[in-house]
Amino acid sequence: MVRIGVVGVGKMGLSHLSILGSHPDVQVGLVCDSSAYLTSVLGKKTPFECVRDYSALLDPKAGLDAIVVATPSRSHYPLVRDAIERGIHVFCEKPLTLRAADSESLACKARERSVITQVGYHNRFVASFEEVKRLLDLAAIGRVTHARAQAYGPVVIRQQGQTWRSRKDEGGGSLYDYAAHPLDLLTWYLGRPQSVAGSVLGTIFSQEIDDEVYSTLYYPDGATAQLSVNWSDESYRKMSTSVEIWGTKGRITADRQECQVYLRDEASLPAGYGLGWNTRYTTDLTQPVWFYLRGEEYSAELDYFVKSVKLSKENNPRKTFQNSFADAAATDAAIEMILRDGRNGRRTYADQAAGTSAPAVVAYPSALRSLLSKLTNALPGRFGR
Repeated sequence: MVRIGVVGVGKMGLSHLSILGSHPDVQVGLVCDSSAYLTSVLGKKTPFECVRDYSALLDPKAGLDAIVVATPSRSHYPLVRDAIERGIHVFCEKPLTLRAADSESLACKARERSVITQVGYHNRFVASFEEVKRLLDLAAIGRVTHARAQAYGPVVIRQQGQTWRSRKDEGGGSLYDYAAHPLDLLTWYLGRPQSVAGSVLGTIFSQEIDDEVYSTLYYPDGATAQLSVNWSDESYRKMSTSVEIWGTKGRITADRQECQVYLRDEASLPAGYGLGWNTRYTTDLTQPVWFYLRGEEYSAELDYFVKSVKLSKENNPRKTFQNSFADAAATDAAIEMILRDGRNGRRTYADQAAGTSAPAVVAYPSALRSLLSKLTNALPGRFGR
């Protein structure tokens, strides 16, 4: 049994708490949020013990094996750092931090303490995107020459009131909150970009910050990628993320529903694939989960974390980790490069971005459509995500 605490019970925190509360190998230890009203309601209506002081989760008496951090992005670094220093395994919502140097520091600390880490880039657990990674590892389309990653949706379609997502010092903005997902897929597939150029962080409805993000990324092996994101596009019912990858032997196109593959080299055909067009549907690729909330990928990512922690307790840790802090640090470095490039108007190289603070950005919040989101909107507190 893995004993886990949850920090921050806004929209994502409540989602994680629901999933963990149903996991057969998890005992929810403590739930922490700065809102007295929220902790009072949860304490009365659920079996979870709720506290407002984060230090209670770090106390050895709490007996926690791990924590899930789902607070506003600005607070991630100190919360995660303190947990790592006490040898507590950490699952943290994205982005890991708002400074690439801080993310690298946390990744190093976690390695030194042999702490299991994971960041909530849930698209890595969407079956169609996993299939893309598998095919790339098999070199099914040969050497990758170019990729395109996109995300569109109706988050900010009018001027709205402010939450933490609309504050520049809290990590708001479409780049951190929306573009980070397709950008992380590019990091997963192609590695760290060497440089970026032509970055645009545009406003549509927001007064101060980015509603759309466009950038070209350059990789050490000569591959390039384009990032295209707009969270003010109401022609989409909800967030839609897709990737398209060109190689010397074919092409892959994938979104949440399916993975389409065009192959033209018979010698490189993976098992079950033929020359020309092939389609694999998410419904056929997805493994069942014990609990469904918002999508199988949310349960799958937490199950992976729980199993990793459990193996660690048994002195049989995984050799590799999905969505580790090292992975997230690479994505955070790319985010920082795009921020600097968008402000400076010139190509920004990785060594120039290292160790620098991200420029200030702010975003107006999305319309809250679910019951969890409505609850979050009604309950104040800086720990609500």
